[in-house]
Amino acid sequence: MIRCGGWRGTRRAHRTTGRNVDPEFDELKREFLAEADEKVREIQAKLDGDRGPQSLERLVYLAHQLKGSGGSYGFQRISTDAEELEKAVELLHSGGPDERVEERIQQHAVNLRAEVDRRMRELATPAR
Repeated sequence: MIRCGGWRGTRRAHRTTGRNVDPEFDELKREFLAEADEKVREIQAKLDGDRGPQSLERLVYLAHQLKGSGGSYGFQRISTDAEELEKAVELLHSGGPDERVEERIQQHAVNLRAEVDRRMRELATPAR
């Protein structure tokens, strides 16, 4: 391992992958992903249930939270899919004319689930 000063302590670069490892930041990422997992589960439950105005507003809120937080932790795909989900739900909520909006909503929810799961597996595997 190569050691270099990190923003909050020691950061290590894995010799074979080149991936920077900062144990404290990785812990923060794990906490974010645990919360993201809960939000994605709630999104999926809302999509499978009532589609009233309050449910759509909650979906917009959850997507907005994932959009901002995902980018802050370097999870660009989570942020991008959450942004697209937010836009699609807002379009649905406003009664927009897009015929494929439901398909887009479902696809972004699937993408979020897959990306959160993938990132959780990555962080569960310690870098050597």
